[in-house]
Amino acid sequence: MTEPTAETIRAGGAAGGWWATVREAIRGSRHDYTAGPLGQAIVLLAIPMVMEMIMESVFAVADAFWVAHLGADALATVGLTESWLTLIYTAAMGLSIGVTAMVARRIGEQKPEAAAEAATQGIALGLIAAAVIGVAGVPLAPRLLALMGASPAVQAMGTSYARVMLGGNATILLLFLVNAIFRGAGDAAIAMRVLWLANGINIVLGPCLIFGVGPFPRLGVTGAAIATNIGRGTGVLYQLYRLWRGDGRVVIGRAQVRLRPVVMRTLLRLSGTGTVQVFIGTASWIGLVRIIASFGSEAIAGYQIAIRIIVFALLPSWGLANAAATLVGQGLGAQKPDRAERAVWLAGFYNMLFLGAVGALFVLLAEPIVHLFTQEPAVATVAVLCLRVISYGFLFYAYGMVLTQSFNGAGDTWTPTLINVACFWLWEIPLAYLLARRAGLGPWGVALAVTVAFSTVAVVSALIFRRGRWKVRRV
Repeated sequence: MTEPTAETIRAGGAAGGWWATVREAIRGSRHDYTAGPLGQAIVLLAIPMVMEMIMESVFAVADAFWVAHLGADALATVGLTESWLTLIYTAAMGLSIGVTAMVARRIGEQKPEAAAEAATQGIALGLIAAAVIGVAGVPLAPRLLALMGASPAVQAMGTSYARVMLGGNATILLLFLVNAIFRGAGDAAIAMRVLWLANGINIVLGPCLIFGVGPFPRLGVTGAAIATNIGRGTGVLYQLYRLWRGDGRVVIGRAQVRLRPVVMRTLLRLSGTGTVQVFIGTASWIGLVRIIASFGSEAIAGYQIAIRIIVFALLPSWGLANAAATLVGQGLGAQKPDRAERAVWLAGFYNMLFLGAVGALFVLLAEPIVHLFTQEPAVATVAVLCLRVISYGFLFYAYGMVLTQSFNGAGDTWTPTLINVACFWLWEIPLAYLLARRAGLGPWGVALAVTVAFSTVAVVSALIFRRGRWKVRRV
């Protein structure tokens, strides 16, 4: 037997260190993210954040998988309702931007009680927004579907589904918002476990309520909405329990459960701009769906399948982007702007490696992947086409997502907002209409416009990021 060489020992030690880091990331880490190797800090944050985002994308993919068995009208119902739910995601993500920036900055400054105050104000804003959306959305559900171009059959099938999803929007808002608190603080493993719990319930309960398995009633597409809300609601209860338990970086006690106008104003400023920022991006998706709807239910269904598959890949990438945002916020709070900048470029490089590989797989295996969701030829043709075209831009999306979130993590929410206005409303939607309707390219033209617009976002964001003005933003 030969003696191990020095190189073998070093390789074994490196491998052991890697797996130790992975285990620490999944269990939860007390690591100081303002010091030490950046690569390790990114890994410790990104692994649970990526897994969290994978679980978030599983919500959409799991629902689409089971609902697709009910036909094109059922899938169109989910797709059109999701287009309106993007407004709820907008509110959730906008509030999350402000909360993450404030919590991360306070943690970087070594002020955990101030971080808890920011978290409390964020939850209060989320509850207010949920009440407003629920009261308005439930009675207007049929009209909202009609505005999106739903056929009478889709309206009849989808009204109950839309009402359940809009009425239960608090579970969406709070799930996003409280997980943003955990991420900003660096407790990413808790956010990951929340999504594990919520998804596990949804995956088990979804088909039972959709198809009437065992003692459960057969509720069709409405069953998917009920299962999703039960799963998310359970996740929210676990989130609140962890905030009160007292063993995390952010602990909400009785002293923090009150409104603080000064903190609320700062959070409203950040979150207000963040909400506008996300709204601009998500509203563009509504516009794209409206263009697609003019080509029929098969086109809508095919486009929705492609988008859900793409979201499955992009949401994990948001995990790396969120890791960069946390490192930027905490780095600026600790007066280490150069470290924050290095973290962004390194996270962008990691994201490019990941998304580049996924994009190549989607281009090569588009047909078999789509056929997992539908066997209808007209629907599959649109889905395969859109999936391939949008996947060509994945290398650009990788840096664009990280850079955008990094601006937000620094509290510079206006820069990505203006970029979104220019690239989505003034560029993407007009281009999609011209290519799809005027040039006669149909759904292919819409997919091409998405690729061009998101690539433009990445290039513009990189040029502005290099100027460094985000380093002096106060939060």
